[in-house]
Amino acid sequence: MNYIESAKNPKVKQWKKLLTKKERDKTGKFLIEGFHLVEEALKEKNLVQQVILSQEVEVPLRFKLDGIEVIHAANDVLNAISDTETPQGIVAICGQKQVDINESNPARLLLIDAVQDPGNIGTMIRTADAAGMDAVILGEGCADLYNPKTIRSTQGSVFHLPILKRNLAETIDWLITRDIPVYGTALDGGVSFEETEKSEAFALLVGNEGQGVSKDLLSKATKNLYIPIYGKSESLNVGIAAGILMYHLRK
Repeated sequence: MNYIESAKNPKVKQWKKLLTKKERDKTGKFLIEGFHLVEEALKEKNLVQQVILSQEVEVPLRFKLDGIEVIHAANDVLNAISDTETPQGIVAICGQKQVDINESNPARLLLIDAVQDPGNIGTMIRTADAAGMDAVILGEGCADLYNPKTIRSTQGSVFHLPILKRNLAETIDWLITRDIPVYGTALDGGVSFEETEKSEAFALLVGNEGQGVSKDLLSKATKNLYIPIYGKSESLNVGIAAGILMYHLRK
């Protein structure tokens, strides 16, 4: 049995580095933890490279581990590479997927401009998955997709649909050449979302928690929408707003 007892083991030190964006970018790998995320990742072909288990953990029979290296480790090892307060004793090392937007030919897209909170990014990916979106595009200034907090917030949806990092200005131009309307989100110069008809194909553009979508991108949009505020709140959370609009716009 492959067993690691010390958190000072070179393998453990390498895994721990994956908690940093620098190492994730360098290696093209990322770390996930918890039974639910690992199970969802295992459903994707050639994604999981290693599974690390604590002494007390037994893997459910439904987990497909054929061809995957399974490493048992002391609790100190799992605690050293965990990013959660209450580790479940199961971690997986995964490879980052490379996605070509032209090959996936998406009709419904969520475009995210400079949203910096990992929880908001993860929530929007999860909601896009639930709303049947075809792809999510992360623009400049967004929180890292492979940040452990982002991954946890997706609740596994990160494995269900294509997610790309791309220049949003170029993406909007590309969508418009394909006759896919792009709906920005802005109070100034926008119309109430309720005035917009549902459609089979569309892109929704949402922006930074404080500044909103950049003006340059809004100027490229087919139409800009806003959600009326009926109470005393100044604004909606970007993840909530994105969810309302995705469900409204899709036919």
